[in-house]
Amino acid sequence: MRTATTVEASRGWRETLDFVLEAEKLGLDDCWVAEAWGSDAPSVLGYLAARTGRIRLGSGIIQLGTRSPVAIAQAALTLSELSGGRFVLGLGASGPQVIEGLHGVPFARPLTRMRETVAIIRQAFAGEKISFSGKEFEIPRPGEAKPMRLSLTPNPDIPIHLATLSPKLLELTGEIADGWLGTSFVPEGAEAYFSHLDAGLAKAGRTRADLEICQGAEVAFARDEDELRGMVADRKAELAFSLGGMGSAKTNFYNNAYSRQGWAEAAEAVRERWQAGDREGAAGLVTDEMVLGTTLIGTEAMVAERLRVWRAAGVGTVRLYPAGETVADRLATLGRALDLVRAVD
Repeated sequence: MRTATTVEASRGWRETLDFVLEAEKLGLDDCWVAEAWGSDAPSVLGYLAARTGRIRLGSGIIQLGTRSPVAIAQAALTLSELSGGRFVLGLGASGPQVIEGLHGVPFARPLTRMRETVAIIRQAFAGEKISFSGKEFEIPRPGEAKPMRLSLTPNPDIPIHLATLSPKLLELTGEIADGWLGTSFVPEGAEAYFSHLDAGLAKAGRTRADLEICQGAEVAFARDEDELRGMVADRKAELAFSLGGMGSAKTNFYNNAYSRQGWAEAAEAVRERWQAGDREGAAGLVTDEMVLGTTLIGTEAMVAERLRVWRAAGVGTVRLYPAGETVADRLATLGRALDLVRAVD
């Protein structure tokens, strides 16, 4: 398996940079840069492109609606050039809270917006005159304008990975993307994702071998079962936030993903408690199995076994979120995890 991590540079930029530089020395394959509702990804990626020499860099993710498709293509082509071809474009629909609540643009029809955005970006990557008429985008607009091409050097080989969770967007990922950035993944319930990805792949005449499967999870090591119980308890509040607080009261793709993987009743109960303002009660409804099923937390032997399960389920790239209070702690955790991935391979 390939190995990856995700960083976000809203706070502690110096520490983030140190972490990425040392992770590259440890042999990590990929580094994704998030933006969420904090720092933007392209600025950070440009700086990392200048400071690193081997590691692959990706936007994890640029959110639809925050930039025009052509602006995304311009950033991607620029970053690929700056990094010597080490850039991967990661795109995601995000959710209504961020897209509408923060950016003030419509979230509606994310499936159509994603399909059209990728089509326009690929025109730009190929060096074509950009001309598109769809339901969400019309380029050029009616009037005096004529189709233009970017003055950047074309690069149709920049991979496009999509971060998707819902069935229709997963199917679209299989149909048009080079890779899938997944989350909330339980290998035992992988068909909740793969059935839709496979449907899209079949529609395009492709197979799983044509799609890079990248899944992420926190990795943390416990000395024994007693320490593990404490670690799991600490993480229940974080999962309660994902199930109850990510998105809006009506739209939460993380909650839906857990529901499709066998925890529908628990996920809905957590959301109801969270939305009612009972955060502690919501965390109390999260089970140990829900935490352990979607993370790489445990003794070293447990984590090694889970990595084998992930690989057998079809994960080609494991995106590691190493636990630790300091950069040194996180790097120590990452180093141990990398050793286990190499041993599994």
